[in-house]
Amino acid sequence: MTPVRVGVAGLGAVAQAVHLPLMARRPDLVTIAATCERATDVHTQLADRYGIPRRRRFARYEDMLAAGGLDAVLILPRGTHTEAVKQAWAAGLPVLCEKPVAYTTAEVDDLVAAQPAYPAILVGYMKQYDPAVVEAARLVAGLDDVRSVEVTVLHPPSAPQLDIAHIVTSATPPPPALVAARDAEDECLRRAALGEAGPDVWRTYRVSLIGSLAHDLSVMRSLGTRPATVEHADVWRQVSASQVRDPGRDRRSMGDIPPQISATGVLAGGGRFRLAWHYLPDFPAYRETVRVIHGAGSVELVFPSPYLLNTPTELIVTGPDRGAESRVVRRSVVEAFEAQLEAFVAMVRDKTPPATGLEGSRADIVDCQRIIAAWSRLRGFPVGGEVGTLIEQGVV
Repeated sequence: MTPVRVGVAGLGAVAQAVHLPLMARRPDLVTIAATCERATDVHTQLADRYGIPRRRRFARYEDMLAAGGLDAVLILPRGTHTEAVKQAWAAGLPVLCEKPVAYTTAEVDDLVAAQPAYPAILVGYMKQYDPAVVEAARLVAGLDDVRSVEVTVLHPPSAPQLDIAHIVTSATPPPPALVAARDAEDECLRRAALGEAGPDVWRTYRVSLIGSLAHDLSVMRSLGTRPATVEHADVWRQVSASQVRDPGRDRRSMGDIPPQISATGVLAGGGRFRLAWHYLPDFPAYRETVRVIHGAGSVELVFPSPYLLNTPTELIVTGPDRGAESRVVRRSVVEAFEAQLEAFVAMVRDKTPPATGLEGSRADIVDCQRIIAAWSRLRGFPVGGEVGTLIEQGVV
């Protein structure tokens, strides 16, 4: 088949580490038909590397859409993506949108109202396409007694995780007007989501929950084990006198001392869940585990760093075997991001529904808000906006 012509909006870290190299090695699926990036030096270097004609390089997203010649768009910049998604739809283009699509349910509801009748958005939760997750979902679907789901994320600083990708950054700082516009957007979203809650609450919500732990919530959705209620949540910040590595640029997004998060609650089937997210400055390797415990054993997923392409996720299944324990480890080198790209092409060509669209994305936002609400209830700090409404309604 003719490859899908894709316009790529945003050439930052995730584009450079994952999407551009994957698309370049799958010319049977896609063609990088246009790129959009404001930082001229970054844009020139990457567009030259991937052979993008000069007439197909754009500084403004609107100009890339208006130029035509596209079948779909990848939306990859930082921040909320609601307006970019709506503009793509207005141009008749389906989108693969890196999460988060949005930071509030109101934004998602606005997108639902504007969404075309056919599947038009795939939200980038690549873990849902990981062969280990797909097999784990099949196994868990056959259980009627999930006792608990335990999630643990050990999160090193961002910079070391991305060293392997040799990210190109701009030598020129962004224009003050652009920085001011981003800050104003963040402030508007903070108030909509959290009311007058302080900047550390916003950083925890925006970066650690919506930006990271939402991946695990999406895996829980894939396994059919979404939280029914959040009974307890806490966030704290710790330092060590022996700490060697500085958080670096993570200070800007997470604060001077990045957070630690815990949350517990009830599953729809009556079992329990426990979430733990730990920022570890000196830990050398990202590690993420999702473990489902049932009456006859466990189903466990162990994820490596997402930037180590084709590094297997381990699926570890334990159970009884004639009076002894059986332990089976399954690994596949099928790349989750690549499987996601294949699913996106299937959505564009055949209108195949994605693993996560707007409904799933909204569910993850609500779960993140319920964690903030439970934290607020425990520590007694005021919170408004959509989270405040959840508290008033008793939806925690």
